[in-house]
Order: sequence, then structure tokens, then C-alpha cells
Amino acid sequence: MIKRYLAQIFVVWAMLISLPAMAEEEQEPKLAYFTLEPDLTTNFYTKGKKLGYIQVRIDVMVASEADLAVIELHQPLIRDAVIELLGQQSEDTITSLAGREDLRKTLVESLNATLLPETGKTIIADLLFTKYLYQ
Repeated sequence: MIKRYLAQIFVVWAMLISLPAMAEEEQEPKLAYFTLEPDLTTNFYTKGKKLGYIQVRIDVMVASEADLAVIELHQPLIRDAVIELLGQQSEDTITSLAGREDLRKTLVESLNATLLPETGKTIIADLLFTKYLYQ
């Protein structure tokens, strides 16, 4: 008889331990990506008389798949903000790896600030340069 009660207690205990783990799996947000197409091309400040050009392809990471529609809707606003920010950069920022990383972080902050009045929340979790060419 004690074995039966111990078995039932063990089963209940195992179920109680597994419930929080199952709840965490259901609540985890699913990250999603949106590619800004076509590639963005603009010029940047250089030393001297020549013009510098940069061409980037950006993948925007959002916290949930539901936010993909919002990113797609506001794609023209995002593209404008990216082109404006890239055009303000110096040659040193564009050509250095540290500058590229700083630029990526600045873009995330800037795009979230631009989209906040339109959407009422922070949507962009991160972004990736999947193509980064400069001349």
C-alpha cells in the first residue's frame, strides 16, 4: 500500500516539475527576419573630391512573427531612415569594422525611435548587414 502512495506521489511530483518547463516553451517568442529589398545604395562623406558609395542589404530581426507585417508596412520609412543615416557617416566609420558595428547599433536605436510613434512599441530586436560593399 505504501508503494502505491509513493508511486502516485512520484507521478504528481514529476508532473509539477515539468509544468513550468512546458509553460516556458509556449511563451518563448519566435524571432523572425525581414530583408529590405532591393539593396540600399547611397553616398557618404570622404576626404578629398571623390564620392564614396555604400551598398548594403539589411535583414531586420523582430521579436515575433506578428511584427513582420508591421515592418513590411513601414518599409519606406525604414529605408529612408537607413539611407539618411548612412549618408551622414564619414569614410572612417564606413570602412572600419568597429565603425560598422557602431553603425549597426546606431541603426537599431534610430529605427526603433522612428517606428515608436507609428507603432507604439519597440519592434526591431536587431539587424544584420548581409551585404556591405563600399567604394
